[in-house]
Amino acid sequence: MKAALLTGLRQIEIQQRRIAKPAIKNQDDVLVKIEMVGVCGSDVHYYATGRIGSQVVEFPFVLGHECSGTVQAVGDAVSRVKVGDRVAIDPAVACYNCDQCREGRHHTCRNLKFLGCPGQLAGSLVEYLVMPQQNCYPANDISLEEAVLCEPFAIGLYAVRNARLAGTENIAILGAGPIGLSCLEAAKSFGVNNCFVTEKIDERIVVADSAGACWVGNPDKQDVVRQILTQKPEGIDVVFECAGQQEALEQAVELLKPGGKLMLIGIPRLQRVSFLIDLIRRKEITIVNVRRQNDCTQRCIELIKDKMVNLDFMVTHRFDFTETQEAFDMVADYRDGVVKAMISFS
Repeated sequence: MKAALLTGLRQIEIQQRRIAKPAIKNQDDVLVKIEMVGVCGSDVHYYATGRIGSQVVEFPFVLGHECSGTVQAVGDAVSRVKVGDRVAIDPAVACYNCDQCREGRHHTCRNLKFLGCPGQLAGSLVEYLVMPQQNCYPANDISLEEAVLCEPFAIGLYAVRNARLAGTENIAILGAGPIGLSCLEAAKSFGVNNCFVTEKIDERIVVADSAGACWVGNPDKQDVVRQILTQKPEGIDVVFECAGQQEALEQAVELLKPGGKLMLIGIPRLQRVSFLIDLIRRKEITIVNVRRQNDCTQRCIELIKDKMVNLDFMVTHRFDFTETQEAFDMVADYRDGVVKAMISFS
C-alpha cells in the first residue's frame, strides 16, 4: 500500500509496496481507509530533529497521527462503527488494564501506544490503518477535515477543561498555532471573559484576531507583558503556554495574578526549562502539565456538529499525498503563514 516514509532528517519518500496492507486480527479491530492527515508540530519535531526527548526515530519511519478516514471492514465484536462510516481517530491506544486506565486516565496509560511515535506505533501517513474500535469515533455529521481537527482540538478542550474555568476569567494564550487556537475556541465555548493571545508570526496574529481574541500581540515587536498588564493590572487568571518556549514560560509567570494557574501545553525542543522560583513561590502559581487529552474526542465532534465551535479557519494549506514532503517543509519552516497543513489521499 502507499505510505510516506521518513527516511532521514527532513527526507520523506512516497513508496507503494514497502509496507503491506494491514489486516483485521482482533475482534475489536477496525480497518480504516485513511482519507486525510494533518501535519502536527510533534510530527515536525521528529521530521526536523529525529526525536522528542527520549523518543528517537529509527529510519525508515511513518509519521502522522491526526487523521480521519472511512471504515472498510470491522471485527466480529465491533459495534461502535460500521462499514462505510466516516471516522475521527484518537491516536492514543490504551491497554485498559493498568492502574492509570482503571482510574480513568487512559492518556497516561502505563502501556500507551501512540500513532507516529517511535517505539510505539507507526503513523497514519499510510493508505490503510487498523485501530481498535475504542479509538474510532463515528463522524458522519462533520467533514473529513473537521474529523482530523478533532485531534488537536481535543487537546485544547482538555486543557481548558483541566483549567476548571468558571467562565468569568481573563486568560492568555501564548502561541497561536493549532493548539493555541484550539484552546481559544474551547475557552470561548466555556464563555471566558477576555482572551489575550501572543504570537510571533504575523499571519497567525491575523487569524487569532479574527477568531475572537480580545487582543493579540507579537512578543518580537512589543512588550506583550506590559501591554496586557496595562489592560489587566491585577494580572491574568489562567495562562495557556502553547509555544514550548522558555521566554513564553517567563512571560506567563509575569502575567499571572497571585493564585493564578499556568497550563503547560507546548512541547519544548529543549530537554529542560526553568522558572524564577522566587516569583512563582511568592505568587503561589499553580503549574499544570497537559498530556495530550483524555475522553474529549466525542465532545469535540458534538461541538463541531452543533456549530458551537468553528475550526475551519485553521486549515490554511492543502496538499496531495504525493506532496507530503512539501507539506512538512512548509510547517517546519513556518512558511506562508501556515497554521494547519492538511494532506489528502484523494
